[in-house]
Amino acid sequence: MPLGAMNDKAILAEIGERVSRQRLNRNITQTDLALQAGVARIVVQRLEGGRGCTLENLIRIARVLGILEQLDAFLQVPELSPLQLAKLKGRERLRAAARRPNRMSEEL
Repeated sequence: MPLGAMNDKAILAEIGERVSRQRLNRNITQTDLALQAGVARIVVQRLEGGRGCTLENLIRIARVLGILEQLDAFLQVPELSPLQLAKLKGRERLRAAARRPNRMSEEL
């Protein structure tokens, strides 16, 4: 099932299962993974159990498992469209525009 069709708990469980499979494929115990990643063993247990962990701990664990590069696919650098580039005249956009209130709702 694609992650987009899952709720948050199901996604956490799937991520935990995938991390567990990666760890077992490399024949690493939870204790050894925790030691190499510099986290407590309970962090690995909670992650693999689908209860999540901090992003920093996930990065540490992914680095030890050799799957850190997969985060690049997860969060790709967004490309600017040619229209956006022309509009910005080569400058990089640093802020989002504030939403303007709807005039109809102000009159009510």
